[in-house]
Amino acid sequence: MPEKEEETRTELFGPADSSETPRAAKSPRKNRGMPPPATFDFDALPNSSNLTALEAAAVIRRTPGALEQWRRDPNHPLKWRYVDGRPLYRVDAVRDYLAKCDKTTRRPQPHNGHGDGRGARP
Repeated sequence: MPEKEEETRTELFGPADSSETPRAAKSPRKNRGMPPPATFDFDALPNSSNLTALEAAAVIRRTPGALEQWRRDPNHPLKWRYVDGRPLYRVDAVRDYLAKCDKTTRRPQPHNGHGDGRGARP
């Protein structure tokens, strides 16, 4: 009879000499990478539509973490609003931001120190 009791204990609790402890389940992490390009036609959306942070990140090709940091700056040109505690971006605000980025994109400068095409002095 003692043998049967030992078997039952082993089945329930595992081997008595086992030094392994059960691992805690891993907590899910946020995906911090670049989202894939948007699967919808951004140009066909009406200006009053709202985009989630992930959709806005896909349209402007930035990470959701970048948008999260931008929301900490109240003067950032990409405007958002919170609805039920979640940030939403209006389509017209995203279009304005993209238009402003196109205007402010700098052209590459020549590799000399003068910036006017002259060569460096010997």
